[in-house]
Amino acid sequence: MSNMNFKLEVIAFDIESCFIAQQCGAIRIELCDNQAEGGTTPSYGFIKQAREKISIQLFPIIRPRGGDFFYTADEFEIMKTDIEICKQLGCDGIVTGILKSDGSVDKERMKVLANRAYPMSVTFHRAFDRTKDAFKALEDIIEIGCERILTSGQKPTAMEGIDLIRELVNKADNRIIIMPGSGIKSDNIIEVAKKTKAQEFHSSARSFISSKMEYHQESMNENLKQVQLNEKEVLNLISNLASIES
Repeated sequence: MSNMNFKLEVIAFDIESCFIAQQCGAIRIELCDNQAEGGTTPSYGFIKQAREKISIQLFPIIRPRGGDFFYTADEFEIMKTDIEICKQLGCDGIVTGILKSDGSVDKERMKVLANRAYPMSVTFHRAFDRTKDAFKALEDIIEIGCERILTSGQKPTAMEGIDLIRELVNKADNRIIIMPGSGIKSDNIIEVAKKTKAQEFHSSARSFISSKMEYHQESMNENLKQVQLNEKEVLNLISNLASIES
């Protein structure tokens, strides 16, 4: 991907996905736990192992719980501590976001997190898609000093929010990176790239891996699948981006 204008970030919920991301040519990993909640802060052990084994950019999510992005004082303290851990372990950046109850960006607390993270890069995640005024939020996040915004254009998927994403790319005017994410797949990434003029893209490219256990307790009536990056899909995403004439 080094000769491409386009960059692909992928999510990793397990260490094997980190290896797949690096081997396939992704530029960056958003490291997460808890896929069912949309991603929460990964454990110390997971971050440490990923950093030791992976040389591409590693951005753990700093999100202490699922649900909304309006945090208590105690949750804020947890976020500050987790950022320190990421810095100590040599991560390249973090992915986070805090809102006020009125749907605006919590600039004061975000500035504290951004300062705590320095010199790591900061991506403002899809809390952005829950803001009351996307363009006011854009200016606030630029002022905070974040490097990029992950957004689906305030719709469930980037394809649905493609018009707002295009407007955000225009309004950003190279002051911050607008990175479309949510529902980005190999069969739509070319359309998203061409219509939005975005340069970076975020995909979960996920598949579900069956358990390798030989024994299954049938009385539990469960299917213990795990989420993992789909190697073929990541390769197709990158190949399709490479096919676009920049």
